Amino acid sequence: GAPSSFGRPAPPPQTGWERLCELWQRDELQRYPEETVNLFKSAFTAGVVGWLYGGLPAFVSARKAFIERSHGELFQNRADAVQSAHRAGLRSFIRYGWRWSWRVTAFTTIFNMVSIGLSVYRDKTTVSNFAAAGAFTGALFRMHLGLQGLAGGIVFGAVFGIPAGGLLMALHGLAGETFQEKRNRERRELYERKLAEWQSRLSVTEVLGQKEDNTQEGPKMERAREL
Repeated sequence: GAPSSFGRPAPPPQTGWERLCELWQRDELQRYPEETVNLFKSAFTAGVVGWLYGGLPAFVSARKAFIERSHGELFQNRADAVQSAHRAGLRSFIRYGWRWSWRVTAFTTIFNMVSIGLSVYRDKTTVSNFAAAGAFTGALFRMHLGLQGLAGGIVFGAVFGIPAGGLLMALHGLAGETFQEKRNRERRELYERKLAEWQSRLSVTEVLGQKEDNTQEGPKMERAREL
């Protein structure tokens, strides 16, 4: 009885909580699920886009303002003046780029975490998941402005989440299957493969056990005949 249950592979997660926990668990190859990897990738991309969005206009504006203010200043040469203008623009690029970068990264990360969490927990991808994620994220970012800001954040987030979710679902439709469908298929195939391997090892173990029993019974029968 013990060998029949020892080492049996665990079935795929059945509840929403089990599926959520699986998002932060590595597989046998020490890889995170695709949803989690995409979450990290989107956070990094959002940070870069936010930095460029806030930093580049600030760089141009600061450089232009420095040139306008420095008409009466004396520089050693033209190169010194150009470098000073670039340094002024670079300071603004770093300052305002960082401000936009962390905000866009935080908004994108929270939005994706909530939408992915809802999709994984419910085991289906719908526009309502993205609308709820947008409303939650918008409310979180505007709640410091009071009830009016909270309501505005919810409306803005929901309005943002619906087209964003529709676009992502359309892209998944072009791929032929959603993340949930792909993940469920991979879970099922992995479980079936592990189960087949386990059954194969179990049958080999039973055959070896029978051979060992037959080997032990032979000497016993010979001693019984001698007696």
